Amino acid sequence: MDAGLALTPEIAIVLALIAFVVLALALDLLRADLVALLVLVVIGVAGIVPVEQLFSGFGGDAVIAIIAMMILGAGLDRTGVIGRVAGFILRASKGVERRLLLVLCTITGAMSAFIQNPAVATLFLPVASRLSARSGIALSRLLMPMAACIMLGGTMTMVGNSPQILLNDLLAQVNRNLPPGAASLDPLRMFSLTPIGVVLLVAGLAYFHFGWRRLLPEDSEPQKVVPRSTDRYFADTYGIAGEVVELVVTGDSELVGVSIAEIERQPGTPLILGIRQGEEARLAPPGDMTLWTGTILAVLGPREGIAEWAKANGLRALGELRHFGGMLNPSRAGIAEAVVPPASRFVGQKVGDLRLRKRHGISVLALNRGDKIFREDLRDRVIRAGDTLVFHGFWRDLAHAAEDRDFVVVTDYPQDEERPHKLGNAITFFAIAIGLALFSDLRISVALMVGAVGMLLTGVLSMDEAYRSVNWKTVFLLAGLIPLGWAVDSTGSAAWLAQELFGTVGSVTPWLLLVGVALLTAMFSQVMSNVGATVVMVPLAINLGLAANANPVEFAMVVVLSASNSFLSLSNPVMAIIAGPGGYRPSDFWRVGGPLTLGYTAITVIGVVLLF
Repeated sequence: MDAGLALTPEIAIVLALIAFVVLALALDLLRADLVALLVLVVIGVAGIVPVEQLFSGFGGDAVIAIIAMMILGAGLDRTGVIGRVAGFILRASKGVERRLLLVLCTITGAMSAFIQNPAVATLFLPVASRLSARSGIALSRLLMPMAACIMLGGTMTMVGNSPQILLNDLLAQVNRNLPPGAASLDPLRMFSLTPIGVVLLVAGLAYFHFGWRRLLPEDSEPQKVVPRSTDRYFADTYGIAGEVVELVVTGDSELVGVSIAEIERQPGTPLILGIRQGEEARLAPPGDMTLWTGTILAVLGPREGIAEWAKANGLRALGELRHFGGMLNPSRAGIAEAVVPPASRFVGQKVGDLRLRKRHGISVLALNRGDKIFREDLRDRVIRAGDTLVFHGFWRDLAHAAEDRDFVVVTDYPQDEERPHKLGNAITFFAIAIGLALFSDLRISVALMVGAVGMLLTGVLSMDEAYRSVNWKTVFLLAGLIPLGWAVDSTGSAAWLAQELFGTVGSVTPWLLLVGVALLTAMFSQVMSNVGATVVMVPLAINLGLAANANPVEFAMVVVLSASNSFLSLSNPVMAIIAGPGGYRPSDFWRVGGPLTLGYTAITVIGVVLLF
């Protein structure tokens, strides 16, 4: 490293961008992918990174590997692998909570080594919900251990965790800017970090196996989410007692010519599940549909309340379900809970603006946010990441809407879209991809793409389904922030920061420096994405290692592992996905994540020193 490196305008710009990224992501000022694109544009306009390299992140190994893993994970899901795993977990645990928790966490931790962590959480959220419903164990007692073990298991390979996928791209850039005489840093192989990852996962399994019962309140109640009849489901789960009643609009009704949306805004209106006009009947009537004489409504609510509302508005009740009985059969339609993930397009939008009834034929009956349930004025409620939406509609319509991945259905419901006859193809090409990554000289991105293309060619997924399986927010976040990592190194920003830090703590031993790097990275990962923490800290840590005459690879390893040490907040998508369904409070994350964070740091530093 150059002695007395000066603070140049380029370094000042890069440091300002780092501060902007940290604040924007920590305070949620802008969407993470928009922050990445804004940083990309500023770097390009300022000429900090050459134009020919500016957009190369979109085609980088890290981004291609992540896209391939998302397609592979979708293929396994489509062929019913996850449902089979749920059945195996139940058989293996025999309903015993501690055993079920251990089996669930072991399987999800192992799968996260080969599938992107958020994808594993998304795939297993319905599995955990199904296990909770069948075993009577509270969902809150399953989700946080599962999420933590997914994050721990992702450290075992170079494909399950975004920071580790990103590392080799950053090392290639660092090699181009190493000081004279410094040895170049070799890229990591797929299982370079496996020993440390295994220890982390085993430690996490032991932590939850022996201590989980003391970490949550004893009065946690199971959350049952098995589809039942409409009235029973709401009575048991959401406290809405009632039944479905058919009402006919008479010629004297004041509701003739009034839209569904206007009617729903009136106080005392029961839930409108379906509408029949002439010979056409449907569930989830759009808000702009108007009532006419002879229109038949299927409404849900207490019978006395429905009778009073019908009398006040000139509607006549029918004696039984003559028109909607078949449509409301639980095998065809029903109620389902769905969680809104952080990458969803629903986040920040009002429920009414989504037009789900018109676009997909499903109604939003309630919104669950932590310990609050909203049933009134739903159309004006702004959706947040982690919210649970309660839908009603045909199962086929729900399955079709879920393909957009704007929500994750956590209710066990009939699905006709699975392709169990393609199970052999999915498993074969997944195994080929992992085998090529492990035993061949192919780059990880190429090896994984071989498996993804094999699934497409054999009909496990269609091309449209493959496109929908890719979380483009993650892709743009990675591709946009990769040039920032290059800029941190190529402009000398990392060297300047390392110079200043080493000048302050120069007498500290390399061991303590590693601990400091681990804790600083973990702190960044609590307030920004693990990708952002990696991009900022890898060049800085390598230069700090060089300044301390230590092994810079050790410092880089500590960073990529510590970037996943984010158990205290919802900055990690895995934790954001399970927060809503589990009904967790911030204190729960601190109580459970505090010991995990400290233990994770100790294992990481000791493991890296011993291994490298």
